[in-house]
Amino acid sequence: MSIKINDTAPDFKLFNTEKKEISLSDYKGKNVVILFFPLAFTGTCTTELCHMRDDIANYNSMNAVILGISIDSLFVLGKFKEAQNLNFDLLSDFNKVASNAYGCLYDEFIFTMKGVSKRSAFVVDGNGKLQYTEILEKATEQPNYENIKACLAKLK
Repeated sequence: MSIKINDTAPDFKLFNTEKKEISLSDYKGKNVVILFFPLAFTGTCTTELCHMRDDIANYNSMNAVILGISIDSLFVLGKFKEAQNLNFDLLSDFNKVASNAYGCLYDEFIFTMKGVSKRSAFVVDGNGKLQYTEILEKATEQPNYENIKACLAKLK
């Protein structure tokens, strides 16, 4: 099943690094940028999330919340968030429920790891509808930040 623009975004309940359960539906009325990333503490993932950290004022000004999601445990994500001084929630999709719902899981990743999230970006509007989808096949690529911001600008 693939999801597309104007579909209702699949809701999820995942734990953040403070052990609090977070749902997409908690952010009704706000724009949400969902970033799935393969693994904490890896080069491209660190670059991506630090880019978002450094540009958070732009996202805040567009009524957008950023949620980073990976299959790492919430404990690993807590160390990663602390090490990189990230200023948005990281959510653990350890059971791969959200990654599967959004259609962004590798069958096989590096070192024969199975079920790792593909680097992906989704924008969900305040009504819970998907307004942007980008699923990258190559883990070394970055999402198109300008396209994400252009989408958010239209939602203001």
